[in-house]
Amino acid sequence: MEVTLLLEATENAFRIVERARTHAVGLLDTAVQFTAEQTRFFEEKRWELLFTGAQRRKTRFQNFVGAAFILFAFWVLLSGQFDAFHLTLGGICCLLVAYLFHDLLFANVRVGDMRIVAARFIAYIPWLIQQIVLSNFHVAGLVLRRRMPIDPQIVTFKTKLETDISSVTLANSITLTPGTITMDIKDGVYYVHALDQKVADELNAGEMEDRVAHIFMEADHLYVQDVLDAARIYGTLRV
Repeated sequence: MEVTLLLEATENAFRIVERARTHAVGLLDTAVQFTAEQTRFFEEKRWELLFTGAQRRKTRFQNFVGAAFILFAFWVLLSGQFDAFHLTLGGICCLLVAYLFHDLLFANVRVGDMRIVAARFIAYIPWLIQQIVLSNFHVAGLVLRRRMPIDPQIVTFKTKLETDISSVTLANSITLTPGTITMDIKDGVYYVHALDQKVADELNAGEMEDRVAHIFMEADHLYVQDVLDAARIYGTLRV
């Protein structure tokens, strides 16, 4: 009888030990799996941070180069000095100013590729010059008429542009075009002085705003070219 009880107790003890061992192995496997997942997670985060940091450094460098180039181009155009001394001095000053303030020029430009924006802006300039010439003829025609049929008015419209640089580009484009002057921009609303109704109607048509939005790839102005450009960039990233 005592031997039987001893055997049963021994078997129960072995069962308890086996269950404890199985449970311990399960806990150990769970801990190993959790540790591996944590290690993988932190490794992915580390690479993500490294990639993001590299992208930010690349973006800052591109902004610096772009700002320096724009400043130097304006300096050359306005100074009219093309000798080595003045070009060198102007280049040094432009590099210094670009290094200190390039984030102001490209503070919140929403672009996928600065090369696309630069190309679109260059393509926008001839159209703007054409509008300036046509507006000059229109204003000259108004002034030269005997009755001078002008109809001065204040035009207000809510812009769909989202960034500061696109809003400033539109405001300057309006002011550069004879017959219209951007008076103020408040909470996305433009206040523009128009010389007559024809100029006001052309402004309300929104073609200039659409073209500026196209330059900076604004979300509310989606063009077919935007889709093609985005597809090209996405394809490059996948490769």
